Amino acid sequence: MNKKVIFIDVDGTLTTPDGKVPSSAKHAIRAARENGHIVYLCTGRSRPEIISSILEIGFDGIIGAGGGYIEVNNELVHHQTMPEDSVRQIIAYFHRYQIGYYLESNDGLFGSKNCKDVIRKRITEGLPEGSEAFENADLEFHWFYQLLDSYQHKAIDYGNVNKISFISSKAHPFQEISNTFDKEFTMYRTTVAQFGSESGEIAVKGVDKYKAVEFVLDYLQIPKEQSMAYGDGNNDIKMFKAVHYGIAMENATEDLKKVAKEITSKAENDGLMRSFKRHQLL
Repeated sequence: MNKKVIFIDVDGTLTTPDGKVPSSAKHAIRAARENGHIVYLCTGRSRPEIISSILEIGFDGIIGAGGGYIEVNNELVHHQTMPEDSVRQIIAYFHRYQIGYYLESNDGLFGSKNCKDVIRKRITEGLPEGSEAFENADLEFHWFYQLLDSYQHKAIDYGNVNKISFISSKAHPFQEISNTFDKEFTMYRTTVAQFGSESGEIAVKGVDKYKAVEFVLDYLQIPKEQSMAYGDGNNDIKMFKAVHYGIAMENATEDLKKVAKEITSKAENDGLMRSFKRHQLL
């Protein structure tokens, strides 16, 4: 058997829009690992966002924070953080313009006072308040609100921040924020689709999924020819370039589909399971 190393994005790839992992995906990952294949999460989420319902599936390692930290068999082997002074400057900027944000670290997820209100406003925009569509959109993020709440009284180590996510609007567009910080940091736009086109992330320069995947393949001493990846967003383009065979979900961005070798169905339509079967991983 030709052992494969499989890198899987989380949101929109492993999980459905409401953040749940289909039973078919759980079965596919466990069966592939039983067959000797190696499976890694490769996500923009920082460690606290990778909740137990995901971890309990079982993985050989984690690339988190878009490549900012790497775990191999539960051992942290690589971690890059933002300079503390810069983190405090970014926070001051967001406070000045009342932009919602959350700090992502391996210690926790720390939201601004207006974070949940801003998220709720963005994800329900255009939906009649009290309608079923409004309630469903809000319900999809209840797990995230609860996660933010669980860290609200914990002290923040501003020197241990992986990256910063922000939720902005046309009143203060992404490009304006990018122009302010892109000399020192890498800016990612619309990493969470529901947050809108003016939202994004601020990350350490030189940190991305391409370099993280390369690091893992070198660490494991497995050639690129034995690697695969699944994703749905533009931040997965670099992951696809780092592997031999990239597979985009049906709901993926058009930019990602252009560089994919294959398109599979959405998570809720058993996309991972169908593709794993096509590639005889099970």
